[in-house]
Parts: sequence; structure tokens; C-alpha cells
Amino acid sequence: MPQISPTEFYALPLRVHTFLADVPLHDVWAVDLPTRPDGVTLSEFLRRASHDGIDRLPPVARALIRLRLFLGRIFRLEAEPKDALAASFGSRLTPEDRARSFVVCGTPEGLFRVVYRFENEQLLEIQNRTVHAAALSALAERADGYRFYFAVYVRQRTWITPFYMALIDPFRKWIIYPAMLKAIRATWVAPGRTGPERLEARHAARTNGAAKIKS
Repeated sequence: MPQISPTEFYALPLRVHTFLADVPLHDVWAVDLPTRPDGVTLSEFLRRASHDGIDRLPPVARALIRLRLFLGRIFRLEAEPKDALAASFGSRLTPEDRARSFVVCGTPEGLFRVVYRFENEQLLEIQNRTVHAAALSALAERADGYRFYFAVYVRQRTWITPFYMALIDPFRKWIIYPAMLKAIRATWVAPGRTGPERLEARHAARTNGAAKIKS
């Protein structure tokens, strides 16, 4: 399932709707997932799947992300602003939010920082020279399975922000996010093969293959 209307997203009972009420919602994506016998929560699933990083994406998507990271290092785009702590969305957390979160606010998650991670809702934040953005992941149970939602919020940091988003949006919408959602579904339907377990399986397959060639 591709990009969806914000109407469906706003109907979900999520903390983010009030938490980022003043931050523009850039777009929302969703993918339907089958029922799993282990009843895993979003928090547990994200913890398992985070070990794979961008390696679970197809080559074209990986190449685009690596190119963006390379250009970011060259032009120093990833540097957090001096007021990052004061401007962080984490400053909006209530004591109840902090007690409910499974991860401490500010914990690094790749280029992002965790704002909160509830049982079935996670908010990440990134601040750099181009944008102040947030990425929301949520899992909603349905009659025939689950639906995974991914929403992007963008607050303008400088005059560069709208031009930067216009530049990367075609790559996000046509390559990166569709590939990401397909990878999420693939990981979801293979609960025993994430992170270290998948690496061990690959190593075992290579070892077995080499043994067959020698024999």
C-alpha cells in the first residue's frame, strides 16, 4: 500500500496528533501486514528489525541513501544546530510520556534521535542544516491483520528547507519509501530471521555451500 490520505491517519488514536499539532504533516505511508502468531508489538518489531539497517533495501535505494550521506558529509549537512537541545520535540514530553516510553528521549537511532517509543507508536527526530523533521511509525490492528503507518513531519529550519524537500521528494516517493515498506513487510513475515539471526543464517548458508563445493 503506497502513500495514503492524511484523513485515515488523523483518525488513529495516536499521541503524535496533539504532540506535533503545530508541525506540518508532509506525507503519510502505509503497508498492510498479516497477523502474526507471536503477537509482537511495534516496539519489539522495531527493536529486532533495526539490526538490518539499510542492508534490507534493494541496491538502488541503498545507493541513493549512501549518496545522500556522502554529500551530507562533504557539505556538512548533518551537523546539529547549536540550539538543537532547546528546539527538540523532546522538550514537549510530559512526565507521563517519559514514563510510558520504552526508550529514553534523545537516544541515537541512526541519523535520528528517539523522542518516544510506546508499545505501538514511535517518534524519531532529526535536526540538521536543512530540516527539523520527525518520523512517526505506528502499528494498528485490523480485522484481517495489521497496518503499519509511516508519517513524516517537516518544520522549516531555514530558507533551504522547502527547496531541499522539493529536491529529495521524487526519490523518497518513487524509490526510497516504497522499498522501505516492502522491506518492512518482508521482515514482518519472517519473525525468526531478523538482525543477528539473519546474519547467522546467511553465514550458515555460505558455509554449507562452500562445503558442498569442496565435496
